Amino acid sequence: MKKIVTLGEILLRLSTLVGERIQQSNQLLMHYGGAEANVGVSLANLGLEVYFVSKVPDNPLGQGVKRYLKANGVHTDYVETGGERLGTYYIEAGVGGRSTQVTYDRKGSSFAQMKLDEIDFTDIFKDASLFHISGITPAVSPMMKKLTGVALKKAREQGILTSFDFNYRAKLWSQEEAGATIKEFLPFIDLCSCGELDMLYLLGLPRTEEGRDQTERLYEYYKTLQAQYPNIKYFSSTFREVISASTNTLQGNYYVAGKLHQSKVFHIDHIVDRVGGGDAFTAGILYGLITNMPPEQTVSFATAASSLKHTIQGDGNTFSKDEIIAFAEQEPGKIVR
Repeated sequence: MKKIVTLGEILLRLSTLVGERIQQSNQLLMHYGGAEANVGVSLANLGLEVYFVSKVPDNPLGQGVKRYLKANGVHTDYVETGGERLGTYYIEAGVGGRSTQVTYDRKGSSFAQMKLDEIDFTDIFKDASLFHISGITPAVSPMMKKLTGVALKKAREQGILTSFDFNYRAKLWSQEEAGATIKEFLPFIDLCSCGELDMLYLLGLPRTEEGRDQTERLYEYYKTLQAQYPNIKYFSSTFREVISASTNTLQGNYYVAGKLHQSKVFHIDHIVDRVGGGDAFTAGILYGLITNMPPEQTVSFATAASSLKHTIQGDGNTFSKDEIIAFAEQEPGKIVR
């Protein structure tokens, strides 16, 4: 089996208990996670060979990261050791109409200070079939922005399928900087995870005609973006309705060969932990693509995986392929031509 490579920062997440604010908490839940690491953990739990590229400090937290990844089947051969600290972030869990709040403390992390010459992409990409990275990585530092571009170009040069999730974070960089940077990467991407707002506000696509529903708009935006970047063969995203902090609906979208495939609408009641839900969806799309699932089955599988992730603590999705398929097959999805 050819290997899958993901590259990014893994952080320590410290979360309040439901109903508590950061300033009043005397205990916090601890998890390791990060966008690309979460995708890797999901794919490894589905039986694929995954290698994670990153850097962590040589201390108990860095050792904990490697132990966590290995426990979930992710290879850590390319997780370098060094630097001073592991990036952290704090989550204040939302309740009812109060949304979840995120506070980052990642400046000066081992990963942010990683140098380009610490990574041998020729070795890393040897025998690889897929490379995945997200828009969070280039937002971390100027060096990470450069490294992301180099990684995508090297992967394409070696004939490896490339996947990029926009994953825009306003607390890390502006829309203008993110959009300009991502446009530099788009010529080197095969699968692009982005939604309507990403294409409007980051890429500056013109708005479609008024009166169209969100499915019709998304279809037109994907067609427009693919016309500009014909190298992008696949697009994916989700429609999420936030009824409250604990109740959402979720529908997956997967654009392939000029058709927009959609899953059924999943109703997620009593959300336990929303973090990592989007990464579980991306991993599901990638799994379907790698294993040659039909598009309609792929988007159903991915949305089911994301929905299930909402029901467990932690960033990574640990459900098996059979569990996800059983959950997905409760009701058929649909296809939009």
